[in-house]
Amino acid sequence: QVRLVESGGGLVQPGGSLRLSCAASGFTFSRYAMSWYRQAPGKERELVARITSAGGDTNYADSMKGRFTISRDNGKKTVYLQMNSLNPEDTAVYYCNARAWPNDFWGQGTQVTVSS
Repeated sequence: QVRLVESGGGLVQPGGSLRLSCAASGFTFSRYAMSWYRQAPGKERELVARITSAGGDTNYADSMKGRFTISRDNGKKTVYLQMNSLNPEDTAVYYCNARAWPNDFWGQGTQVTVSS
């Protein structure tokens, strides 16, 4: 059974930091590119960051560059998203995604709320 379980979300003040984790099981994690997406209320889901299967290449949405860092530990079957300098516009549900054609797996999401 494929599972992607996100954790680490919560309430944080503007300027603060959070580290999200996504634990994977049920598939060969090291063969999948991993991504974080987010969806704010009333908005479409958008890509936050992506990392290749071996972790050698990453890319970020423009608004996250320099503030967010995606990483992975293939031994632990976990992908991370370090988020710094958070602002209220970062408030959203953050989703973990695993992709290797033809498979596309999603987690249930974790809420991140940035508010004073």
